[in-house]
Amino acid sequence: MFDRSLSRDEWQTRRAAYLARVRTWAEDRLRRTSRREKHPVYDFLFEYYSFRPAYLLRWSPGFGIRLEEATSDDLDWRQGFTPCDGGQVLPGATFPRHRIEYLRWATAYLAATAAREPAFGCFGLHEWAMVYQETNVRHGRVPLRLSRAETEAVVDSAAVKCTHFDAFRFFTAAAVPLNRIALTRATTTAHDQAGCVHVNMDLYKFAFVVAPYTSSEILADAFDLARAARELDMRASPYDLTALGFAPIRIETRDGREEYIEKQREIYQQGTPVRERVLAEYRRLASVISESKGTNGA
Repeated sequence: MFDRSLSRDEWQTRRAAYLARVRTWAEDRLRRTSRREKHPVYDFLFEYYSFRPAYLLRWSPGFGIRLEEATSDDLDWRQGFTPCDGGQVLPGATFPRHRIEYLRWATAYLAATAAREPAFGCFGLHEWAMVYQETNVRHGRVPLRLSRAETEAVVDSAAVKCTHFDAFRFFTAAAVPLNRIALTRATTTAHDQAGCVHVNMDLYKFAFVVAPYTSSEILADAFDLARAARELDMRASPYDLTALGFAPIRIETRDGREEYIEKQREIYQQGTPVRERVLAEYRRLASVISESKGTNGA
């Protein structure tokens, strides 16, 4: 039922350290929401990914870790935890059966993106393609850095080579045929690669979507990665975010394109160990579920 134990001091220390990492970001989001304030960079981490601040503030050791001297009242997550030898544990076998098919797909997807050669040099043009020949832009309260004509000229003069469907699907109708690949949801696993800023950002989704079965330490690392990736995403965008403290990466210039590639490589390097840990947890969870089904004769 459990692989190892954490003493009460150990798990309380780990929980406190985790909360110290994420509390500011969760509370900032709650404060903005209460004031009906928008943040064009950081709101994405809570709206697109729809993991509530209250959930981010819940700590879990992951599955198979017994928390010594813990009671149900000590738990931030209640789902699946059971009493065990004077403590509490989350057995992997309690993972919801209706989520197993997702787990299998996600494991294969993460393995495929990890194995594929990373590609750099898309220059974040997906954000430009989202405003191409469109007056009703997503961040209407944020000015564009260039004129409308100059912004469209950047797209027209570039090779748009987005490989991530969940960015491509927000392209304007006029920008869709400009992309080198006609992406679809069905071909996501065939095209996603670990150099993509959004693929790295999505590791946060893979970490939280099976919560509390992944450890919160992995979740915090994935959240940090997603935040860094989002900052790069918007700094390279056509929006002028200098008033919010984000210096633009001017991908319409040679120096800007070189800077983008450098930062994109940094995101890839930061994301590699996170991807490995998330994939390892998915594989371990799938293995435990498989063993459980065999034991139960399923």
